[in-house]
Amino acid sequence: MNILVTGGAGYLGSVLVPTLLKEGHQVTVIDNFMYRQASLLDCCIDPNLDVVRGDARDKALVEKHIGKADAIFPLACLTGAPLCAQDPEGAEAVILDAVKTILNLSGNDQMVIYPTTNSGYGVGEKGIHCTEETPLRPVSLYGKLKVAGENEILDSGKGITLRLATAFGVSPRMRLDLLVNDFTYRAVNDRFIVLFEAHFKRNYIHVRDVANAFIHSLNHFDKMKGEPYNVGLSDANLSKLELCEEIKKYVPEFYFIESDIGEDPDKRDYIVSNEKIEQTGFKPQVSLSVGIQELVKGYQIIKRSQYTNV
Repeated sequence: MNILVTGGAGYLGSVLVPTLLKEGHQVTVIDNFMYRQASLLDCCIDPNLDVVRGDARDKALVEKHIGKADAIFPLACLTGAPLCAQDPEGAEAVILDAVKTILNLSGNDQMVIYPTTNSGYGVGEKGIHCTEETPLRPVSLYGKLKVAGENEILDSGKGITLRLATAFGVSPRMRLDLLVNDFTYRAVNDRFIVLFEAHFKRNYIHVRDVANAFIHSLNHFDKMKGEPYNVGLSDANLSKLELCEEIKKYVPEFYFIESDIGEDPDKRDYIVSNEKIEQTGFKPQVSLSVGIQELVKGYQIIKRSQYTNV
């Protein structure tokens, strides 16, 4: 297939694009390389890759490349609550307006698979898993814009939306501001962390399994079309405190304490059911413990803090 990936050099795209190429797909990446990343360099030898340096908000640019695509993955995003709060107009343009452009330019026979976030659940009810039927109550601007983008995709009848758990793991375009990645980095380098709102729970998923969820959705598009799907590890609905306890298994010197001071800008606190996508045959392959061990090794290589979206 011909696949257009906007934001294809980001944290997820840098794992997904090589996976698509290995599957034999023709991939066109549109990315503005805003972080000066070189994450797709090792893919450039592949004749099935086309890299376009440009902005996903550029309608003329998207129109130029969208026609030949069998599938479109709109990954371009200002990701995370802090970054969206810093640039709300830019966030709306790239998260929502760019999605509307893609939907307006694409045909009914083109597949659209869109990553949203299960942070749209906001604050859940204690002990009750959020399913795809649970009302969405996003707290942050990031969560609200991703929910709006999801609604556009589903209302169009053209696509699938993947409500991603908090991603973790090593990527060629690394991010240290994601919770598991951040906490593991602090454990390896600082050996301590002060936790605020330590009881807040969320779900997690390895970045490679996110890529696999896209491949799965592509291969089962007709069966899954028109629906949202939670994508996470069903055995990893953990609080911040529980996450630290898991990390300590692999970094014994890690010390953490709780504090009453401080708050999470995203306010997320929920547990999630991933049963719906699992019933389609999708199963994550990378556990939280394996991902933490991967990060511990990776942080012997990364000793700088610029790998972040904030």
